[in-house]
Amino acid sequence: MTQTKIVDFFRIQKGAEDAEVEKCGLFQDVKKRRKRSLVMHKKRRRILPYVPTEDKVQRLKQMASLATAMTSSKMKFSNELTYIPGMAGRSSNQARLEEGGMQILPKEDKETIELCRTMQKRGECPPLLVVFDSREGFTVQADADIKDMTFIAEYTGDVDFLENRANDDGDSIMTLLLTEDPSKRLVICPDKRGNISRFINGINNHTLDGKKKKNIKCVRYDIDGESHVLLVACRDIACGEKLYYDYNGYEHEYPTHHFI
Repeated sequence: MTQTKIVDFFRIQKGAEDAEVEKCGLFQDVKKRRKRSLVMHKKRRRILPYVPTEDKVQRLKQMASLATAMTSSKMKFSNELTYIPGMAGRSSNQARLEEGGMQILPKEDKETIELCRTMQKRGECPPLLVVFDSREGFTVQADADIKDMTFIAEYTGDVDFLENRANDDGDSIMTLLLTEDPSKRLVICPDKRGNISRFINGINNHTLDGKKKKNIKCVRYDIDGESHVLLVACRDIACGEKLYYDYNGYEHEYPTHHFI
């Protein structure tokens, strides 16, 4: 894909040069807050911002790999949850309705997520490549070393009621909200809109080797009163390593016995 097509596909904002100065300031601000907070919360581990690849040509290659996978899957890029008429409205996404409660994303981690969203809008994507595997289909692999607790992506797509997807044969539906009332349960459906999280594979829950592959954790957070699903590195990830997480982190209903 040409650079122009990539910019259009991801709706990258112009003015990246001016943004570089702003980004440095944001990074420093996040680091200062993180150092101060360590005094008060030594046991709480903070989410880290991903570090974009400095080489712009390589970044274009990374984005091109994702754009190719999404185009092949007939998807449009969206780095946030989308609410489509006829599906669940945004007012339905109320984290307080989560059965058993939902953890609130700490202020410092929220600032980190906002920093990553800002970088993404400028075309400073996470150092990841989407690679096609003959056995696993599209897979995501690290294009640089990634530290433990690094933010990878938010799981995005169209938000719908679970009961509307009872007969859906999609293999990428993600739980967004588990309510006591089954009619109010929400799911994320990335079949038409989504981001790189759609292509991160799951582990085989039935084998020891499968469980060892896990290097990403999937966590639901209350952010400003709404539920969001974040994918975060759960250990150091080496460059070239494929990304995997547990599809059954919350519910044990996804069959993974056939996964490689």
